[in-house]
Amino acid sequence: MALHKSSAVHRARPSIRRVAVAIATVGGKQETDLKDRLGVATMFANIIRSVLAASALLLSTVLISDPAAARGYLQCVPFARAESGIEIYGNARTWWAQAASDYGRGSAPREGAVMAFSGTRSMPHGHVAVVKKIVNDREILIDHANWSPINGRRGQIERNVRVVDVSDAGDWSAVRVWYAPIGALGRRVNPVQGFIYGEGDAAPENAAPQRPALERPIWTKNDWSPGNGLERVVASLGN
Repeated sequence: MALHKSSAVHRARPSIRRVAVAIATVGGKQETDLKDRLGVATMFANIIRSVLAASALLLSTVLISDPAAARGYLQCVPFARAESGIEIYGNARTWWAQAASDYGRGSAPREGAVMAFSGTRSMPHGHVAVVKKIVNDREILIDHANWSPINGRRGQIERNVRVVDVSDAGDWSAVRVWYAPIGALGRRVNPVQGFIYGEGDAAPENAAPQRPALERPIWTKNDWSPGNGLERVVASLGN
């Protein structure tokens, strides 16, 4: 009887081994499937992270290149409005058209005027700045906001910023602006729509800078005749 039980146990051992092998095989497959699923999930997670990172980089690039599009910090529009007193709202690129009905406009810079930059591919919302000082016919100083990152931060105010007219016609239609991170004029040439003059300082379109009128010589006046008042003529030549 004991021998019979021992033989049965021996016969059962291969079956137990086969079952164990089968279980191990199934478990291995399940483990492999789980690893595969985890690998696929990890791959998709990496793809999503890459897409999000690329989107964030693209957004930051747009904000850096477009001063008027920034959110969460000072933009060029409210600064220019407060600094100049010119009450125009909306994207900077729309200021030039909006000013036509209420403000004077022209191509000549004046102290206190708003310099209206055109919208471009790299700066689609445009930019506005306030003229601080006329240096010469081709150079001015401006105050503006959200142009150069200062200490790694956007939305900063910069004052007495150098701007140079690089247009072929010398009409301020294209300029280069000082860019703090490189400590020099920016490499980009920026198209300018023109200058918006505040109330009481209106000027006709494309008006040249005003120059003081010369006083007429005394000998051209109606009360002078040849041979009369020669000393007055001599005196007028010294003017």
